[in-house]
Amino acid sequence: MTTMLEKLERQQRAALAAPSSADERVAKLRALRCQLERYQDVFADAASEDFGGRPHFESRLIEVIGTLWVLDHARRHVKKWMKPEKRAPQALFAGPNWLKVTYQPKGVVGIIAPWNMPLYLSIGPLVTTIAAGNRAMIKLPEETPRANAVIKTMLAEIFDDSEVAVFGEEITDPASFTALPFDHMIFTGSPRVGRLVMAAAAKNLVPVTLELGGKSPAIVADDYPVADAALRITHGKIAMSGQVCVAPDYALVPEAAIPAFVDHVKKAFSQFYPNGTDERSEYCSLVNERHAARIKAMLDDAREKGATVVPCAPWNGGNRIPLHVVTGVTMEMKIAQEEVFGPILPVVGHNGLDDAIRYVCDHPHPLALYLFSTKGAVLERVLGETRSGGVTVNDWGWHVVNAAVPFGGVGNSGFGSYHGVEGFRELSNARPVFHRAPSFPTQLMYPPINVGLRGIFQRFWLNRYSKKADPALGGTPYGESEVTKDA
Repeated sequence: MTTMLEKLERQQRAALAAPSSADERVAKLRALRCQLERYQDVFADAASEDFGGRPHFESRLIEVIGTLWVLDHARRHVKKWMKPEKRAPQALFAGPNWLKVTYQPKGVVGIIAPWNMPLYLSIGPLVTTIAAGNRAMIKLPEETPRANAVIKTMLAEIFDDSEVAVFGEEITDPASFTALPFDHMIFTGSPRVGRLVMAAAAKNLVPVTLELGGKSPAIVADDYPVADAALRITHGKIAMSGQVCVAPDYALVPEAAIPAFVDHVKKAFSQFYPNGTDERSEYCSLVNERHAARIKAMLDDAREKGATVVPCAPWNGGNRIPLHVVTGVTMEMKIAQEEVFGPILPVVGHNGLDDAIRYVCDHPHPLALYLFSTKGAVLERVLGETRSGGVTVNDWGWHVVNAAVPFGGVGNSGFGSYHGVEGFRELSNARPVFHRAPSFPTQLMYPPINVGLRGIFQRFWLNRYSKKADPALGGTPYGESEVTKDA
């Protein structure tokens, strides 16, 4: 059986050949698009089985359609992205010389996908990998074996494993994948595991792109209708039962409006799911018992520490956990410290925009930030005084599905991106090329230094660009020797 290292070495040897042309990359993306459409229903069935119930609509909209948007954007623009960029030679080197930046494939990209969106977060980075002319090895999550099987079959039909190799739950030690000497690695997951991935990559000096999630806030300003904010934030929380890295983690609501906000969240949930979370509802289950137990523990911890917990529908204790709204949140609670990543909405009161901004800034930078306000001045302040990977105003998450802009985090929520032209450049080696015209006299910079006509030229250019030093600091002016200075 071929080992992962042997497959990597095979891909790296193949990558040393001439890079694929723009037409070849477009053809591969077209083939991938065809496969996504062919397998979309099979994938949705498989993902639903893995989760113990996941709506086909969510699988198709978030994973399939979301990936197609990324793919179509790359397919339309890759020829333009690949073109060398002309740059103006600087200062002394201007004239007949020319300068450009070319984008060269890095080689083999390792992609590590999480369980919540195994298709979108494996094929999405793969699209950018192909657009940049690289080869890929993909590690799929252990929690979704049925979805993994579909993805493997779908890709194996159009790619030889010398170009795209896929691994799943058969890898019992994920660390063996991150230890490989890739030319670049993309990881999507938690900050805790991200640190381990980065440490493993550092041993081989592998550059990494980390998308790590975090506690993405939804700030409701005083001027915004509470009912509409509650509706849209609730939608963000019930999409895949909150098992989305850019789901609103908590809501910052004007203190006096909290009771009304909670009522509107409950109404919104009932509007979305008139039958609650029973088998008749298109409501996503938590992926397994372990993650359901984590959510239950968070709720128990909040209750024990004095929070008020309001379920939005009856709950039979299984993995189809309805949205729970939590008020009276304090920093000692797990829901205030950890990314929720599930159907819990902590609600924190604020006493004005200054208070809300201060609360956000007192926490690690999130992957996403959501502001609900109709005032431009409020938006400018929030954009200027906070940091996050991306922002959606008056809604949630929609900046992510716009493939023309980068998707990634900042600080604790990660770094790097793999959408749009920024993703193409992330997975490319930006290679500057300077071409000296035969007539251009760079030999004027040769030694011996400061002698004859060459010395006059050298002194002129050095003094023109660096002006004069501060004589009060001492030192020997260029062109003068220590002997002359002492004399």
